Amino acid sequence: MKGILGAICGDIIGSTREFHPIKTKDFKLFEEESRFTDDTVMTLVISNWLIEDKTSEKVLINQLQYWGNKYPNSGYGGMFRRWLKEDNPEPYESWANGSAMRVSSCSWVANSLEESQKLAKMSSVVTHNHPEGIKGALATSDAIYLAKDGASKEKIKCHIESEYNYDLSRSVDEIKNNYSFDVSCAGSVPESIICFLEGDSYEDTIRNAISLGGDADTQAAISGSIASAYWKIPKNISFNSINRLSYDLLNVLIDFEEKFM
Repeated sequence: MKGILGAICGDIIGSTREFHPIKTKDFKLFEEESRFTDDTVMTLVISNWLIEDKTSEKVLINQLQYWGNKYPNSGYGGMFRRWLKEDNPEPYESWANGSAMRVSSCSWVANSLEESQKLAKMSSVVTHNHPEGIKGALATSDAIYLAKDGASKEKIKCHIESEYNYDLSRSVDEIKNNYSFDVSCAGSVPESIICFLEGDSYEDTIRNAISLGGDADTQAAISGSIASAYWKIPKNISFNSINRLSYDLLNVLIDFEEKFM
């Protein structure tokens, strides 16, 4: 299986390591307490927006507030929690990686790289309108779209480096030596892309991301969203992740798959 499930599986696998970082790829993929977090909820919010009306910012904001308030304890940042409660929500210059973790649906809906970029920017700017927040969403969506379109890793790497000035020349081992929890796009999206570039499968990509010892669930969601456009997700990972979704979120996933995949 390919598609937006790649972000969801990465989130669920990484959920137990977000505040208990590890620096090894040798770990159990699923624990009893493994669960979906805000990365999954927001990925499916963007999916539902695309199902409803991908041209409407108003629909997007309504979807974000409805689902965000329906799952209030999913792990949102403080500024986003406040945004969810506002009557007339305005973007708040966020540069955090929430824009990148939720963007994958845009690439799967789009019929061109330009459309993918347009949708990705729309999905970001209603909250994450800081240049780095937009950049993180665009770089992630570009990587997913190119992978979906059959591009080689080298082509993806060159495109991201030239378009977004991210340093993708480092290795996972070089990064993890001094890496720690970082929610900024600038400090987590390039590293997540490297985890995909260095990976040899979907699972290996997820293990790379979590082994950095950073924002594990979000970085696994970002790298997993790219990896699932390049490789199929193993059945055991898909099965264990889908079984942890709530009924209404699962229905959004099913609706999205039926309409766009």
